[in-house]
Amino acid sequence: MAGVVLDKVNKQYDNGFHAVRDLDLDIADGEFLVLVGPSGCGKSTALRMVAGLEDISSGVLRIGDRVVNTLSPKDRDIAMVFQSYALYPHMTVAQNIAYGLRIRRMPKDEIARRVQRAATMLELGPLLDRRPSRLSGGQRQRVAMGRAIVRDPQVFLMDEPLSNLDAKLRVQMRAEIATVQQDLNVTTIYVTHDQVEAMTMGDRVALMKNGVLQQVGNPQHVYDHPDNIFVAGFIGSPPMNMALATLALDGDDLHLHLGSTVLRLHPGVLAARPRLREYAGRELAAGLRSEDMEDARLVPDAPRDARIAATTTLIEALGSQLVVHFNLDAPPVVTEDTRLLAEDAKTADLPAAASASSPASAATRFVAAFAPRSRVRLGEHIEVVVDTKRMHFFDPETGAAIRD
Repeated sequence: MAGVVLDKVNKQYDNGFHAVRDLDLDIADGEFLVLVGPSGCGKSTALRMVAGLEDISSGVLRIGDRVVNTLSPKDRDIAMVFQSYALYPHMTVAQNIAYGLRIRRMPKDEIARRVQRAATMLELGPLLDRRPSRLSGGQRQRVAMGRAIVRDPQVFLMDEPLSNLDAKLRVQMRAEIATVQQDLNVTTIYVTHDQVEAMTMGDRVALMKNGVLQQVGNPQHVYDHPDNIFVAGFIGSPPMNMALATLALDGDDLHLHLGSTVLRLHPGVLAARPRLREYAGRELAAGLRSEDMEDARLVPDAPRDARIAATTTLIEALGSQLVVHFNLDAPPVVTEDTRLLAEDAKTADLPAAASASSPASAATRFVAAFAPRSRVRLGEHIEVVVDTKRMHFFDPETGAAIRD
């Protein structure tokens, strides 16, 4: 096993397109790192450079103690699992798993031992004599994983391996891949567009945008402390609610003007983010996670200045929670990042421009997660309690989080 280090790695094509810019990543031995981001962000290109399938324009790539920039894929001691299963249809499961070992002329008894170990780990034992045509999508992906496992590589590289599976199988396979990786303790780089996969599988997540690394860290830390508007909008399902607002500072009391709503922020907000003083009287982007809002009828002792008056526009009953949609009369945040996020989500409901000072600005849709015991109804006028201590604040021009 070995760690992987990318030191100022770049990929620029002959036509001038810069796919990956100065990528710095230090992936520890045995770590499971998930590269995540929208389509075209450079994550698969980065993975292919580690694999040796793409040349590195500049920078240094190390696997273990070796600089591998110029090594061929077969000399890097890596194993890849692709989106497509690429199984040989005329071979059995056992033959597909063993194929790479036979090509390397490994002794038959060692091949048999490794195939059996992988089959046991992936619960493929009863299927070893079947051909791919008799397997489900999930079983085929297990075979593709088995083919990688038997090689005992230093590094696993996985490029959106679950994207061809249905939703139920994806959930099952996420857990299985994470379990196998923990059992083998092999350094793994996993590429996905699905931020749920990123949050649930990786030891760390690395989020990319337009070839540039935006943030890397423990999944929960990235979720709780996004570095910028793009990270805040991409990580989380549903995405973070965000609208333009202005701050008013009276001594140590901080009030947030969010459309016609005025929220008194928790005293701890200013203590944790002293730079907010600089934004008094200025416009900023205010963010709020759906789980940090609740039906006011369920928290009757909540202060009046921590509530938003709203009318429900959509209610989704999920059993464990009610997802409640409502419109807030505060302008949406419209930046290059929010446009990219909207495009990635295949939505086009953002106006061309928005400003808190513009009376013509559109309202912003907010999504709250209420406890299932809430009896909220569609079209009902309600009050929403906001946990202001957990709000997020960003500079609308730079997109950067406002913190210390």
